[in-house]
Amino acid sequence: MGASTSTSRQETASASDSSRAGDGRAVAVVASSAASATGSNSNNQAQSKRAPLPHKFHEIVAQAATTTTGGTPAAAAELEDQVYSTGVYLAGKTKKYWVHEKTRCNCFMLFARALSITWSDDPRYWIWHPVKETNSDAEVEAASLQNVCWLEVHGKLELSHLTPGITYDVVFEVMLTEPAYGWTVPVNLRLRFPDGAVQERKEKLQDRPTKQWLELKAGEVKTAAQPGEGHSGGGELEISLFEYDGGLWKKGLLIKGVKIVPKE
Repeated sequence: MGASTSTSRQETASASDSSRAGDGRAVAVVASSAASATGSNSNNQAQSKRAPLPHKFHEIVAQAATTTTGGTPAAAAELEDQVYSTGVYLAGKTKKYWVHEKTRCNCFMLFARALSITWSDDPRYWIWHPVKETNSDAEVEAASLQNVCWLEVHGKLELSHLTPGITYDVVFEVMLTEPAYGWTVPVNLRLRFPDGAVQERKEKLQDRPTKQWLELKAGEVKTAAQPGEGHSGGGELEISLFEYDGGLWKKGLLIKGVKIVPKE
């Protein structure tokens, strides 16, 4: 009788211990599942912050000259972070691509090295030297006009890389340096679209301030919200700054490049 009772108590105690152990394992499993779910949610949140990707992101950053600190090509996720902050340099640092903070639209800068400038390889007419980017310590090359009577600058941009349904301003960033002369005749600014449409305007530089960056608006581009409308298709937009009919020799123009950003 006593042995039977003792055995029964041991079995009961064993069962109780087993039950407690089982509870512990269950808690561990639940905690593990919760941690896994939390990690999954964090990954999903991180992915949601990256989605959707900017318009034609992968196609654009395929031109990137950016590398990681280890010297290997930067991953798409890294470039995506960069495009929302400092921007991504393209084509050997002759262009820059970033996403506008408020509108989340693609923006571009075509630096002077990405432009076709008549006689820019002859130091008698143009010289190249570094300038700092706006709001950055990064340096890019700018073209400084020494003396020409034939001023001709052209750049090109793939229209399909602009965000659909947005109106963009296209502006030359330039600076008048001292001494500056030959600007009594207005310069011509022009946009030529793949379908042959042209926007053209004139800008007089004679009375503009020196030693500060100026924006010379070449025109506007309205991209279509739907394929087949407006300027939504492929093809290159030609952007020009020129003056060669006045016959005046010109000096003292520093060209940083062409900026394409959403209209304010």
